[in-house]
Amino acid sequence: MHYIDGAFVPAAHTGSVQEKATGAEIGRYALGDAADVDRAVAAARRAQPGWAALGAPERAAHLTAFADQLRGRYDELVELSMKETGGVRAKAVDEVSAGLKQLGISAVEACGTAGEVLQPYKAGKLSLSRAVPLGVLGIITPWNYPVNLAMRAVAPGLAFGNTIVLKPAELTPIIGGQVLAEAAHAAGLPPGVFNVVEGDGPSAGHALAEHRGLDLLDFTGSREVGTAIALSAARDLRPVRLELGGSNAFVVLDDADVELAASCALIASLEFQGQTCISASRHIVLEPVADAYVAALTRKVEALKVGDPFDAGVDLGPLISEVQRDRVHERIVLPSVAKGAVVATGATYDGLFYRPTVLTGVTPDMPAFAEEIFGPVLPVTVAKTTEEAIDLVNGYPMLMNSVFSRDLMRGLAVAERLDAGEVHVNDAHARHGAENQMPGFTRRQWIGVQRGTLDLPAWTRG
Repeated sequence: MHYIDGAFVPAAHTGSVQEKATGAEIGRYALGDAADVDRAVAAARRAQPGWAALGAPERAAHLTAFADQLRGRYDELVELSMKETGGVRAKAVDEVSAGLKQLGISAVEACGTAGEVLQPYKAGKLSLSRAVPLGVLGIITPWNYPVNLAMRAVAPGLAFGNTIVLKPAELTPIIGGQVLAEAAHAAGLPPGVFNVVEGDGPSAGHALAEHRGLDLLDFTGSREVGTAIALSAARDLRPVRLELGGSNAFVVLDDADVELAASCALIASLEFQGQTCISASRHIVLEPVADAYVAALTRKVEALKVGDPFDAGVDLGPLISEVQRDRVHERIVLPSVAKGAVVATGATYDGLFYRPTVLTGVTPDMPAFAEEIFGPVLPVTVAKTTEEAIDLVNGYPMLMNSVFSRDLMRGLAVAERLDAGEVHVNDAHARHGAENQMPGFTRRQWIGVQRGTLDLPAWTRG
């Protein structure tokens, strides 16, 4: 059901929600449309002035109650995430915990500074800046980390006095929308402050993305959809925040610790079956260590167990859908093999369970090099020199890269020349505690997205 203006609203038409590992139906979701979006935006618009007028401690208390409701269902949410996303338990724990943490951080930030005293432009004058809410935020979230990626926008948005219309991904509408609405309702958030409209992308998603009643649209998802949203928004001068995908690179220099690099590669490319925007899509390896790296990688990959996330010892669960499986196999792997890539291991599947795959001999003209894979595939491209490796990395949309070298200064020097929002030296990526990370903004993907602590101006006009 939708959650609009503080009430759960049944829908005339519903779709099935399936457990990804078994195919069993675990629930239904509403197939919303433009009329549902209109009602939700109108409710959020009515509620926003009153929500913004609350004192910061009152809003913080609401967020704390919201978090408490979710925390009380913690074990249930972890298992629901496993069923609905197909991720293993560690992934589900990380996802749910990160969402709760985001609510806690935002509750604290809500009571922080709301402006600053500026240097006056003339003697005898007093200049102040004050942050005020944007208004109504539309949020469209993906299916891979539905709780965490929803809360990354919902929590600070609410904390700073905005109201929300959330459209969760249709593949994960329960964990990404319904349970959040239930928790918000039980926590006593005022009607209209937090709304959830379920539905498919072409109907509910498109209607929300195009809605002129929003003061900001926040979208996390594919580059293709994000580009269409940006073009449409530009025509109407509607503000958007986008985090899109990219073909991230994993660079192994000729003095690298090959075993370390291969171990980190499993995290970088195979966490949640490679279905994350920060997954490494291209392994660019210098020639002197290429054979050793492929051998280590193949050995480690072949030791991984693929199966139902609830079964003991499983390392990788199913892919999210048949569409995603077919994209990985038929649009990425097979065309690359047809162009000369060699399968070192994998490239087979049973239902949605896709064996982790190592491809060698990958060249820039192959889909496995040029496209974001979003699946458990590790394509290896050999470079003769460091300069060639850098050239192979740059020129593609990227979010997060890694560089491996026993010489830390050499690794940092190469990292500084890579065109990515974050580059890590001798580690996979930030979510696993990289100590030598270089955070920042990309030029093409993280449009207006702040990595790290919450940034007050990102959610206000001030």
